[in-house]
Amino acid sequence: MTTLEWLSDPNPKSRLQARAAQGWLAWLRFRRNPLAMLGLGITLALVLMSLFAPWLAPHDPIAQALSDRLQPPLTAGHWLGTDDFGRDVWSRILYGSRITLYIVLLVILTAPVAGLVIGTVAGYFGGLVDSILMRITDIFLAFPKLILALALVAVLGPGMVNAVLAIALTSWPPYARVARAETLTVRNSDYIAATRLLGASSARIIWGHVMPMCLPSVIIRVTLDMAGVILTAAGLGFLGLGVQPPLPEWGLMVSAGRKFLFEQWWVATMPGLAIFIVSLGFNLLGDGLRDVLDPRGAGR
Repeated sequence: MTTLEWLSDPNPKSRLQARAAQGWLAWLRFRRNPLAMLGLGITLALVLMSLFAPWLAPHDPIAQALSDRLQPPLTAGHWLGTDDFGRDVWSRILYGSRITLYIVLLVILTAPVAGLVIGTVAGYFGGLVDSILMRITDIFLAFPKLILALALVAVLGPGMVNAVLAIALTSWPPYARVARAETLTVRNSDYIAATRLLGASSARIIWGHVMPMCLPSVIIRVTLDMAGVILTAAGLGFLGLGVQPPLPEWGLMVSAGRKFLFEQWWVATMPGLAIFIVSLGFNLLGDGLRDVLDPRGAGR
């Protein structure tokens, strides 16, 4: 039996085969969406750029060469030109992808996890626990994300770690809301009642049965929110409250190049295009994952 036949077998012989077949069918549905494939390609390009930046970058992204300052694109050795310190813009964009991916990964590992735990606990127990946790969530949702992140960074001080912490602290409430809504739909299900009758603890039910049901919706929300995370990080960098110079962060590069926008347009435009393309890629990827992972849209 070939691998394709094993994945297409209508009568799986094991749990592994059944899950692999589900994954294969999901990939086939995802692959039929050209915009989702474009988003996946952009996301993979971001990952590859960050991994191979030392080999792809033709110049040191920090080293200054004042004799080459403000060189236009397609100048010898500088594909996208140079900035006001003579640093290669293409090399700085490549290394800036590392910072962008680093921020995205740290936010993914913190905000969705916290929101998932808070939302499932609130939805499962209900009552006073639900009221307290959801009122705390409402307080965070009452403030625009960027404004709240600015306030937190102003208190904590500028820097990459503080910027990531501020973004994570402002990003978890939507995940809590999504997880709570999903939990409310499954907490009274027959299989949950049967598990409870078998003597399973609340923690085991939440961890082993409720959270897995919430994961698809949370994953979709994470992918769609990554564009907002990138824009928030770029906004903090633009205002000088995020990553500090001379590190090549895209928002910081746009801020540094805004005074040359009319004559040396490439200094700010190129990192701005990088922010736009990556944000678009995450949005397209999120839309594709929503079509695949949303049970209500699986038959489309």
